Amino acid sequence: MRILVAEDEWFLADLVAEGLRKRAMAVDVAHDGAGALERLAVNDYDVLVLDRDLPLVHGDEVCRELAQRGAAVRILMLTASGAVHERVDGLNLGADDYLAKPFAFDELVARVNALARRNAPPLPPVLEHAGITLDAARRQAFRDGRYLPLSRKEYAVLEVLMQARGTVVSTEDLLERAWDEHTDPFTTVVKVTMSKLRAKLGEPPVIVTVPGFGYRL
Repeated sequence: MRILVAEDEWFLADLVAEGLRKRAMAVDVAHDGAGALERLAVNDYDVLVLDRDLPLVHGDEVCRELAQRGAAVRILMLTASGAVHERVDGLNLGADDYLAKPFAFDELVARVNALARRNAPPLPPVLEHAGITLDAARRQAFRDGRYLPLSRKEYAVLEVLMQARGTVVSTEDLLERAWDEHTDPFTTVVKVTMSKLRAKLGEPPVIVTVPGFGYRL
């Protein structure tokens, strides 16, 4: 799941972003409306967590612009006011949900997950390929019936490879879909995670490295 957090309070933005990353979400951050629109123009996000009172381009204008573009991203609007008319205005502008500050982080996560489910294409509850079974509902993986104790990132990488159904997935695509845009493209994090994942999958090897291109399952 890929999330954009648009919040001008740097501490709050970093707090929310870090909390979502710990829940295996890929998160980008913008600190003003203009920056948010720039990222939304070049990246696909499942959910936009949008502070209403953003500088440069107000959150209301961000909503209007996204509506004009016909953007598929779901919008969770944050505001300092919980008044009914404020919520109604935000929803009428195109926001899908509304959360007043201060908020409980667990509630924000629940709302983000609910919005992402609305946007997600229907996926089979269980993915199967090359003898590997991925139970998306339970976030569990098996090989030939053997449970695989994967970390969140290992699971995310395996899920991307499973969804590719034997086609090559580039390192850049893995970074974008399992991490986020701030990850250094020259980092070894994919190689390290892939090594750990291969060890847990066991023999015979099922993940193939395609030199100069990426990986396939």
